[in-house]
Amino acid sequence: MANRLAQETSPYLLQHKDNPVDWYPWGDEALARAREEDRPILVSIGYSACHWCHVMEHESFEDERTAAEMNERFVCIKVDREERPDVDAIYMEACQAMTGQGGWPLNVFLTPEQVPFYAGTYFPPEPRHGMPAWRQVLAAIDEAWRTRRAEIEEASERIVQRLSGGALLKPSEAELDPALLDRAVEGLRASFDAMNGGFGGAPKFPPASAIEFLLRRGETDMTSKTLFAMAGGGMYDQIGGGFARYSVDAHWLVPHFEKMLYDNALLARAYLHGWQVTGEPLFERVCRETLDWTLREMRAPEGGFYSALDADSEGVEGKFYVWTLDEVRAALGEDADAAIAALGMSDGGNFEGRNIPVRAGELAPELRQRLYDVRTERVWPGLDDKRLTAWNALMVSALAEAGAVLGEPRYLDAAGTCAAFILDTMRDDNGHLLRTFKDGRAHLNAYLEDHAYLVEALLTLYESSFEPRWFAAAREVAAQMIDRYVDDERGGFFETSTDHEQLVARRKDLEDNPIPAGNSSAAYGLLRLAALTGEHEYERRAEGVLQLLHELAPRHPQAFAHLLQALDFRLAQTKEVALAGGDTTELERVVRSKFRPHIVLAGGQPDGVPLMEGRTAVDGHAAAYVCEQFACRQPVTEPAELEALLS
Repeated sequence: MANRLAQETSPYLLQHKDNPVDWYPWGDEALARAREEDRPILVSIGYSACHWCHVMEHESFEDERTAAEMNERFVCIKVDREERPDVDAIYMEACQAMTGQGGWPLNVFLTPEQVPFYAGTYFPPEPRHGMPAWRQVLAAIDEAWRTRRAEIEEASERIVQRLSGGALLKPSEAELDPALLDRAVEGLRASFDAMNGGFGGAPKFPPASAIEFLLRRGETDMTSKTLFAMAGGGMYDQIGGGFARYSVDAHWLVPHFEKMLYDNALLARAYLHGWQVTGEPLFERVCRETLDWTLREMRAPEGGFYSALDADSEGVEGKFYVWTLDEVRAALGEDADAAIAALGMSDGGNFEGRNIPVRAGELAPELRQRLYDVRTERVWPGLDDKRLTAWNALMVSALAEAGAVLGEPRYLDAAGTCAAFILDTMRDDNGHLLRTFKDGRAHLNAYLEDHAYLVEALLTLYESSFEPRWFAAAREVAAQMIDRYVDDERGGFFETSTDHEQLVARRKDLEDNPIPAGNSSAAYGLLRLAALTGEHEYERRAEGVLQLLHELAPRHPQAFAHLLQALDFRLAQTKEVALAGGDTTELERVVRSKFRPHIVLAGGQPDGVPLMEGRTAVDGHAAAYVCEQFACRQPVTEPAELEALLS
């Protein structure tokens, strides 16, 4: 018999609907029961593509005896961390404070008032490698709740203060200093892996935001080394395109095989910008292949994008992606040897006796397609088919910019269709954004990151298409973000809105890892809006974020790399470019021919775009108007003249 999770839309929650555990989704019903029965709460948090989440489910949550003990002692709540990042962030911080580490599955025990008093990650069914068995944990927590209640409640008061995290941070009174950006570059250089690319050791996560920041600072050695290394290893799908979530080793060979929408959106853009800066053809190719994979495998019928592909198929991690030599020979016949050499394969393999394809040489496109076609006949990894506003917005940004830069209308069309889906479907009756969509139903309050990413995406879509509706939508979303999320007292933005349900703490999303923090994205988007409109209020709100973090970010550049991009934009000599009158194609080509992170671009009809007001053709010719520091140059009509102004 299915439990309460059967009524949810999250694929992760639905994976647990047939467990004998009496799971609740996070919500009033479960929390009220805990208060009424004075019973501790067990919150178990994960996501659909999490390998060890699956393992713990099979070992413990599907076991009748274990489930009976959980049901007898606790109110049990399952949370999809991707749908509820607010709940996940609070209790992940508690776990890290209590244990010094974190990860998923995340299992946290709370008082009926939602205050955590014990936390951990994966627990085995029997004692193993120094870890207690899950049932031992259940028994110990139950005993502590019954016999040491006063001690638990006393400790809880101290924990609540800590859970406010960055919300307690006060703004710095120091001036924004360009030297901070140089310090951040040196900080990244100090942790750079000169042999393998990337930063630090294993496991290695793709540092898209750090690459973007370094490219803005004119750095090409660390960025190119990292882009080459990631594209050449097993973390990149050499057969189908797209990136896995991270590499378990230091040299990008063995991935954790799940593919996340957000990684691929961020990396496609990093490779696009890497190509613009260096001219390296491989970077352009990887950008295209990544976006083509997204459109082929991750696009939903209405134009939104699914969240993730699982690491596992048929219960085995990576099985869908790895090959034996016999499998390659069966697929390609006499052409197999060329593919085996190009993909660095061997009899012994490089992963548990099988081969993860790597870029050892050039694989002919027709052979790649034949291997892909054979692979499609395998049992596919599980698909997390919910659409998240924030992650879809990241993909809108990638598709829109790539469409404009590469001259690919299908990318631009896909970006517009997805943006329209978000604006038309992912909102409630009050016009407020919602977080998630699946099976025809959009629900759950959106978060700061949903608004901030969407502002950035809509501005990028406007700059790529010159359709004023996207600019107007960006201003509308920005107004809601400021109205419902801003912290007027200390600056910056809260993760949740003023009308969000009350949790044990109201936090601020500050660290750009693995995706940009809501505050970093809000700052960057608002600075761009300020440049496009000339309205100081946008800049003031963005500087509220920068004043909180500009001294901290250079000391931890990997954790604040998107914030550093915003700071770089704020301190740069930003140019506002407006293209007007007739066919502006040649002038557009000049602007898009290089990576120009310190300009904002407008074009097309004025229709509410302040930068376009009063802009007309010059002597019947399309013209470019370039302004800087509140002063405008004479308009130019020749591409060479525009290039000179932008250089």
